[in-house]
Amino acid sequence: MTDQTTVAFRPADREDVPAVIALLADDLLGQARETEDPAVYLAAFNAMRAEGNNHLIIGTEAGRVVCCYQITFISGLSLTATRRAQIEAVRVAADRRGRGLGEAMFRDAEARALAAGCGLLQLTTNKTRGDAHRFYDRLGFTPSHIGYKKNL
Repeated sequence: MTDQTTVAFRPADREDVPAVIALLADDLLGQARETEDPAVYLAAFNAMRAEGNNHLIIGTEAGRVVCCYQITFISGLSLTATRRAQIEAVRVAADRRGRGLGEAMFRDAEARALAAGCGLLQLTTNKTRGDAHRFYDRLGFTPSHIGYKKNL
């Protein structure tokens, strides 16, 4: 287990984007779908910042980016107008997995969601990520919906 006081969470800066790209590409799924061209990621990072409710959060240890997630706050009418926090791009550096960083990251995400007035924290996960499914179950998430995607 990690000494979670050594992990500091903060919104990412442009300078952090290459480290986040490396985390996104550091698994079987990411190797097949991520690119080495930083320009597309920097443009997306700029767009996220401009949207205002879309944030890339990183966790650092001794100045190194060791984990990340994206959190987007969504207002809507369903569930009696419950504001939601959508979590995406959850990654922990391979050499830091199994040490409590994921739990610390989700405590951070939940605190940010509550501070933004959200009543629901939601995420999607690839069907092939069995370890992630067990982790989310352990954190109290329930697999309540079937997700669909369509490439455009």
